[in-house]
Amino acid sequence: MMASLLLAALCAGAQAQQIFSGEDITEEKLIQALTPGQPGVRTRSIQVQRDEKPAAKPAASLLITFVTNSAELTPDAQAKLDVVGRALKADRLAGFSFSVEGHADPRGLHEHNLRLSQLRAENVVDYLATRHGIERDRLKPVGKGDAEPVNTTQPAAPENRRVTIVTIRE
Repeated sequence: MMASLLLAALCAGAQAQQIFSGEDITEEKLIQALTPGQPGVRTRSIQVQRDEKPAAKPAASLLITFVTNSAELTPDAQAKLDVVGRALKADRLAGFSFSVEGHADPRGLHEHNLRLSQLRAENVVDYLATRHGIERDRLKPVGKGDAEPVNTTQPAAPENRRVTIVTIRE
């Protein structure tokens, strides 16, 4: 049985999440999702005030498949990571570092899911560094386990088994 890992386009504090899949997975869409925007600015009279809420960290996603209970990348996963690798090498993202956050659904023991999500994140980082020459110091693998599901109504849903890439440094 195949398990799925979803790189979800998550914006911290966002009300709705966009999930890239199929033909939606392009270098340009990933670059746009990972490039930080300008902080919001409001003006009143002659005063300038910055929005009080911190800007959400940019993030991006795409479907990556793993064999159940395995962290080994499938050929399909590698093809999709090739798109990510090309996006991360783009000039607009060259000055940024990224957290590669592994997630798991709640099937199995929490400790096992935490280790599995860490291994999957590390394998994504290894692939991007080895195959695409992305500097390892730009990629930080982080295992989140099953603690941050996207779909809380269906805990075993594929979107809960994902890796999220988040911009961490400007």
